[in-house]
Amino acid sequence: MTERAPSLLLLIPAYNEEHRIEPVLRDYARYFPQHYPGKFQLVVVLNGCRDHTLDVVQRVAAEFPCIGYRDFPQRIGKGGALIEGLRLAPLADLIGYVDADGATPPQAFHDLVNHLGAADCVIGSRWLPGAVLHQAQSHKRQFASRVFHLIVRGLFGMNIRDTQCGAKVIRREAVEKIHPSLRIADMAFDINLLYSLKHAGFRILEVPTEWTDKIGSKVTLGRTSLTMLLSAVRVRLIYSPFYRWLRPLRPLETWIYRKLRAPQPLPGPGGKSEVRSPKSEGPGPAGGA
Repeated sequence: MTERAPSLLLLIPAYNEEHRIEPVLRDYARYFPQHYPGKFQLVVVLNGCRDHTLDVVQRVAAEFPCIGYRDFPQRIGKGGALIEGLRLAPLADLIGYVDADGATPPQAFHDLVNHLGAADCVIGSRWLPGAVLHQAQSHKRQFASRVFHLIVRGLFGMNIRDTQCGAKVIRREAVEKIHPSLRIADMAFDINLLYSLKHAGFRILEVPTEWTDKIGSKVTLGRTSLTMLLSAVRVRLIYSPFYRWLRPLRPLETWIYRKLRAPQPLPGPGGKSEVRSPKSEGPGPAGGA
C-alpha cells in the first residue's frame, strides 16, 4: 500500500504587494499541483493593504482553486500575519511560508519540503555553502544582517546562520505546540518561531537555498533594524526568570513600538488583545472552499 503524501499549506504574508504578488501566486499554483503528490493549498494573509493587492489575489484565486486568502484590514505586521496564518495549521500536515516578492522560487521551497524527513522544521539559508544567490543584497543590508546574526547568536545560542530567510516549512504538530508562544508581530517573528521550536525540543534543519533579492523591499534599515533588535531582546526576556518582574515597563515598551511605527507584540495567554476579524475565502474555518 502506497503511503499518502503529506498535505501542504503555504502561507504568503502580503503588505501592499499589488505589483509583485501575481506572478508569484501563478508560479506556485502551477508548480505544486504538477510536482507535489500531496494536497496543496496556498493562503495569502493580507496585512492592512492600502493598494489593490486584494483585487489581484481575488482575480488569481478565481483561476486556481488551491488559492485562498485572509484579509486583515488593519495593519498587523508580517509576524502578525504569519501568526494568524499559522492558526490554519490543522488543515495540513506541513505548513510553510515564503515572501510575497518571489525571492524564493517554487522549486527551492519544494526542496525544503523534501528535507522534512530529517527534522521538524526546515529553513532556507542564504549564508550556507551551496546557496544560489541570483541577486545578492546590498552591502549595507548584508552588513546589517551579519551584525544582527551575531546579536541573535549571542542572545539565543542558536547555531543558525540565517534566521531571517523568508522560506520555512514546519510539521503541524510543531506549529500547534508552539503557537501560543508566538508573540512578535514584526520582522523579528522568525526568531520567536525558531527559538520557540528549539525551546520545545523540536529539530531544526538549515539547508542552502536558491534566492533572489527583489526590488521594492519594505525594509527600512534604521527603523526596522531597531525594531527587530528590541523584539529579539523581548523574546529572550520572555524565556528568562526575570520576565514577570518587567511587566511595569510594558507602557514604556508600548510607547517605543509606537514611536518606531512598528506592530506591537501580542500579549501572552490570558492577556487582553484586540479581536482580529479577517475577510476570508478559500482554505480555513471562515473560508468558502
